[in-house]
Amino acid sequence: MRHVFRLIFACVIGGTVSAAMLGVQRLGPRDVDGLPSRPADARVNYATSDALQFGELRLPKGRGPFPVAIVIHGGCWVSKFATLQNTAAFADALRDAGVATWNVEYRRLDNPGGGWPGTFADVAAAADYVVTLAKLHDLDLSRVVVVGHSAGAHLALWLAARPRLPPNSLLYQKAPLRVRGVVALGGPGDLRDFTTYARNICGAPVIEQLLGGPPQAVPDRYAQASPVELLPFGTRQILIVGTEDGVMPLRARDAYIAAAIKAGDRAESVAVPGAGHFETIAPTSAAWPVVRDKILELLGNRGG
Repeated sequence: MRHVFRLIFACVIGGTVSAAMLGVQRLGPRDVDGLPSRPADARVNYATSDALQFGELRLPKGRGPFPVAIVIHGGCWVSKFATLQNTAAFADALRDAGVATWNVEYRRLDNPGGGWPGTFADVAAAADYVVTLAKLHDLDLSRVVVVGHSAGAHLALWLAARPRLPPNSLLYQKAPLRVRGVVALGGPGDLRDFTTYARNICGAPVIEQLLGGPPQAVPDRYAQASPVELLPFGTRQILIVGTEDGVMPLRARDAYIAAAIKAGDRAESVAVPGAGHFETIAPTSAAWPVVRDKILELLGNRGG
């Protein structure tokens, strides 16, 4: 099994998985990077201490106020695997569906200032900056969701959980932006569990690198960074995973959902038949209508 995970990781991160290796053609990160997308309406710095602290805002046609999706790309929390280009086509397609998108970049664990707590501080600042964007553009702050893919799915869940942080946390904010819901695409909600197979997926013990040690060494950081340890956070959660996703085991998804429901949160899981890890962020894939419609449902466009 370990050999299989490493094979999947090497193929998925490196590009399109070959049919000979997995019996079917799968999208890789460079494939979704290359999907067509129109330019953003604005590229804005949400903070000024680092060049990576920016986002791209896309606005639908017509008159607002527009619902908002904060979009967070993945890449194993490491800079070499992905940038916000990975979710550019995704954000552009959501704009066509009538949703303003704020596709954010952030410092990863290998960037100066990234890791703990910088990576988390960046996505928090990016989310809170939506309030400033709403003063300049016609955005509906009562209808904001956060959508993340892979490592970005973890950060999306964490943003929804952020109001649960204790006041003594380095990442505590008195009045953080509250989101209406979160859609996590093929990423973990339990960092302690992810440490047990992260090396097979990312090629390194990335959670220990992200948080500065294993759970037994820095338990307080895991308690603040792992969404499952912050439950319940009173926000609807939808985890979407392709049935052929070699990065996010369905077991891990189901365990997180069970924990969220037990804690009292409204949570659900969706398995997309035949989809791999990157199909869920590709508007050209058969998985796209499932993902799009769940986002619109959370925003209240379709009975959410």
